[in-house]
Amino acid sequence: MILLTGVAGFIGMHMARRLLAEGHEVVGVDHLGPSPSLALGPELKTRRLEEVIDRPGFRFECLDLTGAAALDALFREHRFGLVIHLAAQTGVRYSSEHPHECVMNNVVAFANVLEASRRHGAGHVLYASSSSAYGANRRLPFNEHDPADHPVSVYAATKRSDELLAHSYSHLYGLPTTGLRFFTVDGPWGRPDMAPVLFADAIAAGRPIEVYNGGRMLRDFTYIDDVVESVLRLAARPAAPDPDFDPLHPDPATSHAPYRIYNVGNQQPVALSAFIDALEEALGRRAERLPRPMPGADMAATCADTQALREATGWTPATPLRQGIARFVAWYEAYHA
Repeated sequence: MILLTGVAGFIGMHMARRLLAEGHEVVGVDHLGPSPSLALGPELKTRRLEEVIDRPGFRFECLDLTGAAALDALFREHRFGLVIHLAAQTGVRYSSEHPHECVMNNVVAFANVLEASRRHGAGHVLYASSSSAYGANRRLPFNEHDPADHPVSVYAATKRSDELLAHSYSHLYGLPTTGLRFFTVDGPWGRPDMAPVLFADAIAAGRPIEVYNGGRMLRDFTYIDDVVESVLRLAARPAAPDPDFDPLHPDPATSHAPYRIYNVGNQQPVALSAFIDALEEALGRRAERLPRPMPGADMAATCADTQALREATGWTPATPLRQGIARFVAWYEAYHA
């Protein structure tokens, strides 16, 4: 039995569909409440949930993970062998204005998941971290073996905190934990606060779009199916102690405990201006671009080094940007038809 948190989220819905298609039994958890950071009510989450709720092997639980007692009861009932924790308070810029909400939903909730996993013998916990964890680091590509101790947003700080919490549970209790640093995930059913949907909405409505830093910001766009494949391959490889771990020169990506960190990215950073060009081409419309300065919580560039993922699984994300955008636009136009 697999516990999948954030099942009505962007990645969670795609993850659930793949797991169920492969015959797994899945308990999906989500609170289905409004998402202030996305400026929308529960409608999109409900539509995502409809994609999986009637499939064989699926059970849905409406649950707030910041409540430890209810989560513990769920673990007592099901005895999960695998936990995939994708639930989070998203929004880098939103987190700067609402830090307490971000800490509760990202750190407190994850602490509850870890504690329930420890108490009830979960075999492996995979959890969503973020490329935001690299913060002020400017050396590209980002490598898991480099320090990530200078976050530039509250959101990034909560994700790095999750990694540190996971390590403590791996060290103290032998709980295998695997952190997944996702790089700008895109594709059908994506978040409304992310560039593909934001820009597509504006272009379709004839509204101008805001372009930060002259469109020079670089992002390692990673197609959703590649993310799901990465998670599945790592789920089959519970984290194990690194026999070569040197406590005199500690490696941030590994440990003497059953703990691992992996980048999940496409290794092909794209300038924001080039991304907009490709989106305009797929939509068949041009956008009016309004120049804006880069927000202080944003990172100038992201790029994943995925050698560790490739060595562990024999695979790495590789969907070309234009192919991913074409699939996104096909879904977007059908969804809004």
